[in-house]
Amino acid sequence: MELRVKVTVIDKKLFPELQKQYLKVPDSGKCPCYCVGDEFIFERNEKRDDYWHCGPGTRVKDGTPDEGCLESPGTMHCRSEGVPFCAEARDAISRYIYTGLQGGSIMHGWTRDDRVMIACCNDGTRPVILR
Repeated sequence: MELRVKVTVIDKKLFPELQKQYLKVPDSGKCPCYCVGDEFIFERNEKRDDYWHCGPGTRVKDGTPDEGCLESPGTMHCRSEGVPFCAEARDAISRYIYTGLQGGSIMHGWTRDDRVMIACCNDGTRPVILR
C-alpha cells in the first residue's frame, strides 16, 4: 500500500514588537527556513518511509523567498536537502503526517476535509503556517 502526505507552506507571519522585546537579535525578520509555496511530499511504501527518517528529500517545490530573513546558528541548516524541517515545525505537524501516512482521518468533524489540517510552528515571533 502506498500512502502520501503533502505539506505546503501557506503563510508566514512576523511580530516585530515581540522580536524587539524578547529576541537577542531584535530585527530577525521572518523565518528563513521556509518560503510561502514550499511543498513537501511524505511517502510510505515498500521502498520509503519518510516519516521515520524526518523527511530528507521530501521537498518537491520551492516557494518564493522573502527578503531580509536573517540566518542564525540555529537556522544555518534550513533549506538543505538533509534537514527539510526545523524541530519546531516538525513537532507541530508530525502527528498529522503520521496519521495521514497510516491512512487515518486527521481532524474528523473539525475541518471541511478530514484529510486536511492547518497548523503552525511554535515560533511565537515568526510562525510559519502549514497545510
